[in-house]
Amino acid sequence: MGLGQALTCGLSDDAVRRRVRSRRWRQVYPRVFHASDHPWTDTSRTWAVVLWLGPRGVLSGPAAAFVHGLADRAPPVVGVTVPQRSRLRGRPGIVVRRRDLAPEDLGVRRGIRLTGVELTVLETALALPDGAAFLDRALQRHVPLPPLVAAYHRNLGARGWSRLRPLLVAAQDRTASRLERLFLQILRDAHLTGWVANLRIGSWEADVAFPEQRVAIELDGWAWHVEPGRFQGDRTKQNSLALTGWTVLRFTWADVTQRPDHVRAVVRRALALAA
Repeated sequence: MGLGQALTCGLSDDAVRRRVRSRRWRQVYPRVFHASDHPWTDTSRTWAVVLWLGPRGVLSGPAAAFVHGLADRAPPVVGVTVPQRSRLRGRPGIVVRRRDLAPEDLGVRRGIRLTGVELTVLETALALPDGAAFLDRALQRHVPLPPLVAAYHRNLGARGWSRLRPLLVAAQDRTASRLERLFLQILRDAHLTGWVANLRIGSWEADVAFPEQRVAIELDGWAWHVEPGRFQGDRTKQNSLALTGWTVLRFTWADVTQRPDHVRAVVRRALALAA
């Protein structure tokens, strides 16, 4: 609870101080308090930062992703963005970034001022160890690709921005040709043979298949989700192959680029079980 809220509820400054002295309330930040009989959750921790920040800036990065519903947990350190000329300094558990944002990159959710969805997705992808997987999930569930690319261009020159370019290039590769090349290289490095790329199986075409073992592999490129009907078509295809005795494996961009050892192990296991 902020001091202003407490005063609005009829408490005096003295009443607030008495609650702090008796440890019924804990002062988290200047003019921000937490009632000791309430759990200290990700939500309450985020709200404490919001109350401390007030109109001086916006919630950003993974903390904004949490409020937008893009992430299940708030980060241990909450990020906020303030105007370039602001002198606001961080506090324990708060990191302050100085940057002037375009109006299109600002938003409000549940009464909280924060970065817009597109900028939040981009900044969170940079901040997380599994940023590529996060970006892929966000594209599938929360944000179309064109406005995400527009937000990227609006913020060119921002810290770490160059690391986003390869991810967005991959996301725009609708043919998934690069993903297929990377996957086939994994097979070659593992000395796996007997595979055929783009094998026709009945009325369907598998991205990669091992005909002898009847193992088919489907690769979900970054842009598959932006095409209406593609999701349903892929599932229909997978079911049809399974009903004709094929084992179907699916790998994402994140699997192929970040977990090649896992991909190799799964393919080897499927081939061994089918032998």
